[in-house]
Amino acid sequence: MVSEDNVIEDSASVEDDFDGDDYDYDDGGDYYDDDYGDAGDDDDDYGLVEDDDVDDPGAMVSRRPKLGYTVLQEADIKQRQEDDISKVSTVLSLSQVEATILLRHYNWNVNEVHDEWFSDEERVRKSVGLFERPVVDVSDASEFTCGICFDLLPCDNFASASCGHPFCRECWQGYICTSINDGPGCLLLRCPEPSCKAAVGPDMIDKLAPCEEKEKYSQFLLRSYIEDNREAKWCPAPGCENAVNFAVGGGDFDVTCLCSYRFCWNCTVEAHRPVNCETVTKWMLKNSVDGENVNWILHNSKTCPKCKRPIEKNQGCMHMTCTPPCSYEFCWLCLRAWSSHGLATGGFYSCNVYEAEMQKGNVDAEMRREMAKNSFEKYTHYYERWASNQSVRRFSLIFHCI
Repeated sequence: MVSEDNVIEDSASVEDDFDGDDYDYDDGGDYYDDDYGDAGDDDDDYGLVEDDDVDDPGAMVSRRPKLGYTVLQEADIKQRQEDDISKVSTVLSLSQVEATILLRHYNWNVNEVHDEWFSDEERVRKSVGLFERPVVDVSDASEFTCGICFDLLPCDNFASASCGHPFCRECWQGYICTSINDGPGCLLLRCPEPSCKAAVGPDMIDKLAPCEEKEKYSQFLLRSYIEDNREAKWCPAPGCENAVNFAVGGGDFDVTCLCSYRFCWNCTVEAHRPVNCETVTKWMLKNSVDGENVNWILHNSKTCPKCKRPIEKNQGCMHMTCTPPCSYEFCWLCLRAWSSHGLATGGFYSCNVYEAEMQKGNVDAEMRREMAKNSFEKYTHYYERWASNQSVRRFSLIFHCI
C-alpha cells in the first residue's frame, strides 16, 4: 500500500534530521559530555550488556521492548471472564448469575459496576432487572395457569425469573430458543411478561434450553467479553479465534497476533502505517466492490453513529434503532440521538435540525451524488498504481524467502 517513492522520501527525511542542528559537536572536544564520565572508567558500560548478563536470560528479557498489547486465546478469555465475575460477586455479595448480568449490562467493566452499584444500588437493580424479591408470590399455589399457552398445570411444570412470574417450561423453552437463534440479543433477555423487566440469566438458560442452544448462548457470552470491551478486539485473520487486549493510549496501533497476522488494532485491517485509518477505510471500501456498488452505498445507506454499521432505510419513520447488541436509537435525517428530538425539534416525527442545516447549505445531497459519480475515475487512477506496488511487494517477499 506504501509506494517506493514514499519510502525514499521517509529515508531522506531521516538523513535530514541528522544533518540539522539537533546535535552539537565541539570541533576540538570530545563527543561525550561530562555526564557520561571518562572513556577509561571501568564503572561505565554505556548501556552494553556484560558477560554476566548474557548468561542470565531474565536480564536479556528485561531489556526487550515491552509490548503495549496482550494476545488472548480462548482459555485466557474464559479465565479473565470468570475472574471478573468472581470479583464482582465477592465485592457486592451477589451470586455468580447476578454478577454476570451486571457485568454484561455494563460491558464487562468491573470498575463501572462497582461505582454505579455503590452510588445507587436501587437504580442499578431497576435498570438491569435484578429483583431482590419476587413481585408475584405463588408459593402457596399447587397449580398455575401459564400466561402464554393458558394451560393449567402443576407447579412442577413452571419456572420463573427473579420476578416470580410463572410460565410453563415448554413456553419458556420456546421463548429462550427463539431468542438465542435470533442472535447476541439473547444476552439481554427479559421476562416474557410484557410489563416486567426482570433479567433472564445464564441459570435459566442452563435449566431450560437444549444443549445446542446452551452452546450458542455460551459462545455469545464469551464473545461479548471481547466485543463489548473497549480495550479488546478479535484478530481479523480468517479462522483465528484469538483476541488482542490493547493498552488504550498507546501511539502505535500495529499488533501481531499469535497466528503471525499483523493488523491495525484501531481499524482491524492489515497494518498500514504511515497511512491513517480513515484513508485506508475509504480505500478498502472502494477496492472491495465495483464503482457502481460504491455509489449505491453512498446514496442509499448511512452508518450507525455509535457502531458504524451501514444501514439501509427502506420503510417506516425517521426513528431508527440499530440491531442488537448496539440498539442505538437515532434520527435518520440528522443522525443525532433520538432522545434529543421532541417539541424543540418540531416534534418526534419532524426533524427541524436537518431542515435548518439544509437552509444553511450545509447538506447538499445532489452535490454528494455528483461527487460520488465522478470519484470512480480518480479511484481507477490510484488503484492501478496501488496494484502495481502490491505486485512488486509480493514478488520482493517471495524473492527474499528464496
